[in-house]
Amino acid sequence: MTESHPKRRAFAMQKPKKTSRRDEPKRTERQRAADARRRAERHAAGNVRVSGPKTPEKRMAPKAPGEVRITNLIVDELARALAVILKFDGPADVLMKLFFKSNPKLGMRDRGLIAEGIYYALRRYASLRAAMRPVRPERAPRLAALATLARQHGLDAISPSAIGPEAGPLKNVLAFRAEDASPHVRSELPQWLFDLIEAQYEDANLLYPAMMEGAPLDLRVNLLKADRESVLETLHADGVEAYPTPYSPDGIRLPTKPGLTRWPVYKEGLVDVQDEGSQLIARLLGARRREMVCDFCAGAGGKTLAVGALMRSTGSLYAFDVNEKRLAGMAPRMRRAGLTNVHPAAIRSEQDPRVKRLRGKFDRVLVDAPCTGTGTLRRNPDLKWRLSPEELERINAIQKSVLENAAKLVKAGGRLVYATCSLLKRENQDVVEAFLAAHPDWQLVPAKDVFAEQRIVFPESQWERFGAYMQLLPHVNNTDGFFAAVLERSGKAERAKPVKQAAAEESAE
Repeated sequence: MTESHPKRRAFAMQKPKKTSRRDEPKRTERQRAADARRRAERHAAGNVRVSGPKTPEKRMAPKAPGEVRITNLIVDELARALAVILKFDGPADVLMKLFFKSNPKLGMRDRGLIAEGIYYALRRYASLRAAMRPVRPERAPRLAALATLARQHGLDAISPSAIGPEAGPLKNVLAFRAEDASPHVRSELPQWLFDLIEAQYEDANLLYPAMMEGAPLDLRVNLLKADRESVLETLHADGVEAYPTPYSPDGIRLPTKPGLTRWPVYKEGLVDVQDEGSQLIARLLGARRREMVCDFCAGAGGKTLAVGALMRSTGSLYAFDVNEKRLAGMAPRMRRAGLTNVHPAAIRSEQDPRVKRLRGKFDRVLVDAPCTGTGTLRRNPDLKWRLSPEELERINAIQKSVLENAAKLVKAGGRLVYATCSLLKRENQDVVEAFLAAHPDWQLVPAKDVFAEQRIVFPESQWERFGAYMQLLPHVNNTDGFFAAVLERSGKAERAKPVKQAAAEESAE
């Protein structure tokens, strides 16, 4: 999906207020001692401030363990963030980074509460907008922030001084009954997307709540440097709760999201962040040592690195993408992983001359096609509000063109894996079946058989439901909604040329 670049100055830099002690009267030693005594008395009494009408006791009283206190600062800053993010002018994760960068003085606790509030509002924007009608949430960001925090933590968690004159409107918003709303509002989806999913999935009523939950943190063990058992032992020794993923033999799942980038296992390249479904797509490609392989839409390189590790850093792995900046971000990840067989190359389009010169040269090609991303709504809930039927039409045309051109790279007897992170049949099965109908020299290979060769086992109900395709679902597999189809080109496979010779020919042309 093509992203519009958010404005650099979406959030004004927040400067801390400067205070000066020049105008303050000097306090005597006796007065300072009295101040210290009063502070000690308040602390002994449970930090309840009993004087001054500006600070009510309820706000200053300590909360029970596990409870949250919502201050004026949190409400103000969440409102400032929602005023921009709920316009849906750009990716929410990018805008959030700009927001927090604009206010570096926010503490870790406040940042966490604000980030959770933003995602809560995005995941439940349909009901928030319905409850605030006729006012749009981005037009009344403070009320939207208060409603979001009250729905998250309860009204009692919010300081009365933070609610202020919004008490009446907030009461009306919280009185909204979701069960009386239309089905697409209860499902927290735009009407057009709700209609597509409802028509496709019989168990859609289970899928909707799963898409509103947060996703776990999955790691992929780098087989060049470690194995899953040793990494799990290291994590457990450090007190980290971690489990093996149920399907991917290289995956580890963390129920929490700690500061991973500071861990030695990450810094040393033993693990990388990758959803289990994405790891399984790399497995379907079945790349082997000393083969010529292409990741046609490499992006930031998550699947590229997984494929390279399965090739044991041998052979030649081309990573193509139209976004040169994203490809450049792959370099430090390659160094950390210890991969030396990856060749990133920016192309202008799927019909780039460089692509044409490599036709019929590759043993395996992965097409991680551009898509709507509806399978990643747990991580990117803003996508459903930035998509449109027109955008789906545009992306669908690109998918067909990308598959058509990428297939020309595969040699006779070679394999292509077409993959998306979409839930929609129109982007998945329909694209593959249209391609197969137009190309009788290609066959669909059951994903079940490819997994069986690697001792990866799914419940039989998975294949009874989706046949030869891999379609993962959050409420069934606890992964993102990844789709994949394994295609093989008929004809006798030619003996592969040595990697150096093939690369030299490509450069010479």
